[in-house]
Amino acid sequence: MTEPNFIQWLVLAIIQGLTEYLPISSSAHLILASKLMGWQDQGLVMDIAAHGGSLVAVLWYFKDELVKLFTGKNWSLFNKLALASIPLAIFGYVFKDFIENNLRSNTLVFALSSIIFGLLLYVSDLIQKKKSTNSKHKEVTIKQALTIGFAQVCALIPGASRSGVTMTAAMGMGFNRTKAANFSFLMAIPALLMTTAYGLLKIIKEPNDYNMLGVVVVFLVSFITSLLSIKLFLKLIEQIPISVFLWYRIALAVLIITLI
Repeated sequence: MTEPNFIQWLVLAIIQGLTEYLPISSSAHLILASKLMGWQDQGLVMDIAAHGGSLVAVLWYFKDELVKLFTGKNWSLFNKLALASIPLAIFGYVFKDFIENNLRSNTLVFALSSIIFGLLLYVSDLIQKKKSTNSKHKEVTIKQALTIGFAQVCALIPGASRSGVTMTAAMGMGFNRTKAANFSFLMAIPALLMTTAYGLLKIIKEPNDYNMLGVVVVFLVSFITSLLSIKLFLKLIEQIPISVFLWYRIALAVLIITLI
């Protein structure tokens, strides 16, 4: 395998930004690209830079909403997001070693989860169309937030897609695509904060040399592509057939199995 280089970092950042907020699994795309190109693992520092760019993008996009959250004007939503993040924090901590050692290197897990969770996303979209609670103005309740939070635990399975499983849960309870995506993206903030914090702790424990220019490039490119992805997805989400993501995930699974 070739050593990590500028092209690899650039591709990593673009893939991370474009796929993090789409229901198609960013991790599956990153693994696929690395395997196809014969690249070594890009390293934890570059992973953090890429996720950091996605995190700052969602913070920027929802900055007005976040001001309300942290000034007490929307304390209810703050509590719901915090509560919904607890299951992921607990399960992620308990199973982190098992996932890293047994699942992330298993391409069959990526392929199967891509198909299974793609089907669930498609079915949930059919359900929300039949329910009367799909108004984008209807607020998520505490119970619903916790349900979505437990669904987010499935995102620990490589290939599942964090945004995909949270949108699936929200739409399955009757929320339309826009409302489901908005809540999913807000939930990404604590999720990405936890991911970044976990990575930083590992770096502190096992410090290594890293390329500062590469870190800056990965962060900036990931930020720009993530922001564009969020804006376009929320703008077009009601027009895009969910079946597009299902067929895309099936094709991705076939590629993973065939080529890797």
